Amino acid sequence: MSLFVSDRAIGSEQDALDLIADAYHLHQAEWVVLQRDQLPAEFFTLSSGVAGAIVQKFVNYRMRLAVVGDVSAHEAASKPFRDWVRETNRGKDVWFVPDLASFEERRR
Repeated sequence: MSLFVSDRAIGSEQDALDLIADAYHLHQAEWVVLQRDQLPAEFFTLSSGVAGAIVQKFVNYRMRLAVVGDVSAHEAASKPFRDWVRETNRGKDVWFVPDLASFEERRR
């Protein structure tokens, strides 16, 4: 499985679509890896709808997403977010991992 580690920030659904297109067409990637700080603050407030909209683009286009970095402060602040992270981490398409090494280990 190939991956694309992006250095671009994602602020909108269109940004997500552009990133997915680049990852697939330019890098033949199955995974996009983003640092936590590349996502807008609203992503971590589920009621904003931003996380759902962005993640749905990845799911619709069958591109997997890994968010790398410590999200524990967001989990502590929001039970719905904590539950969502736990649920997505049970699946195969969206993972929240503390660091790139953890992502690589889980991919094996």
